[in-house]
Amino acid sequence: MIRVLITGVAGFIGSHVADHCLKLGFEVIGVDDLSGGFVENIPSKVKFRQGTVTDSTWVTGLWKDGDFDYVYHLAAYAAEGLSHFIRRFNYNTNLLGSINLINQSILHHAQCFVFTSSIAVYGANQTPMTEDMTPQPEDPYGISKYSVELDLAAAHKIFGLPYIIFRPHNVYGERQNIADKYRNVIGIFMNQVMKGEPMTIFGNGLQTRAFSHIDDVAPIIARAPLMKEAYQQVFNIGADQPYTVIDLAKEVANAFGVKLNVTCLPARKEVIHAFASHERVRRIFNTPNSIPLTVGISRMARWVQTRGPMTPVEFNNIEVPINLPPSWRKESI
Repeated sequence: MIRVLITGVAGFIGSHVADHCLKLGFEVIGVDDLSGGFVENIPSKVKFRQGTVTDSTWVTGLWKDGDFDYVYHLAAYAAEGLSHFIRRFNYNTNLLGSINLINQSILHHAQCFVFTSSIAVYGANQTPMTEDMTPQPEDPYGISKYSVELDLAAAHKIFGLPYIIFRPHNVYGERQNIADKYRNVIGIFMNQVMKGEPMTIFGNGLQTRAFSHIDDVAPIIARAPLMKEAYQQVFNIGADQPYTVIDLAKEVANAFGVKLNVTCLPARKEVIHAFASHERVRRIFNTPNSIPLTVGISRMARWVQTRGPMTPVEFNNIEVPINLPPSWRKESI
């Protein structure tokens, strides 16, 4: 039986990837520090171990019971905008934690290292984003992700470690953490609607994103190591059609059967337009058509309503509070 390790297994994307790995007949060992995920997300057949990938000694111990054929690395703190203000935490979690896993994968001859990067590596003014573009990340989160991509290429060149890189974008759906006030705009909107609050938009709401339902992403990541033609390649993965944030707010309002109620906050320094080409992943994986936004939003809304609203969780270790958006400051809550 193929034995795999999945990091971030209690999180949103990681738990769905675990579901699909189990469907493929893999033995799944999943790890998570539960800082942003939930135990109830973890599929029952996953052998769960709690700990952090930033602890190199603990990561080394993951291999004590046997080697892994495939390593799926999904653990990350993916608050792109917040990463400017938590630079040390960002690089320690997203870069050094990844290197701990890569080292052990090299030492134990993993057959494939699957890494979820991000379209944050592209930066601004590169739309539609294609994999042959030169990344120009503009925030520490994107820089950390691209650094891991470069390290995987170097690890393959020197040690022969096989890898596959995915760059998902704006993924949403069931099991997403709606209590995170710094990321996951759809979850934030839904939480605000359930609490009877206006949906908060940074700027004028005309910035565009291609919002991707989890079922457009997780199955492909899970079966990637079985596709030899995908090895040593980078893939954008997600939906094709971009929408404005204000159009997204309208979709959320419709899904909950309420009138549109938004309030605009000062604009953040962020990429205005971000959507990608998926020709490469479509060619290699023969992907089906993306789930329409209206359908995906309705599915997530039904799931969210079974759980009810949640209290937003504060990030308590802001390292550089200068220019922090007012809505992210504790005194604004």
